[in-house]
Amino acid sequence: MADLYLKALESERRQLWATCRLKGLAKGTPERVRIAQIDESIAAHKAKKTKG
Repeated sequence: MADLYLKALESERRQLWATCRLKGLAKGTPERVRIAQIDESIAAHKAKKTKG
């Protein structure tokens, strides 16, 4: 079964990253901060998934 939470996070990350590349946004912008938060959430979710 597909992990919809993980797919949603990855989709949001791809969209934000594309926006950052297109606009040339620097580190520290809200979009880049959100990408970092999403990365942490993805890592935590994958760790929990492999652990349990």
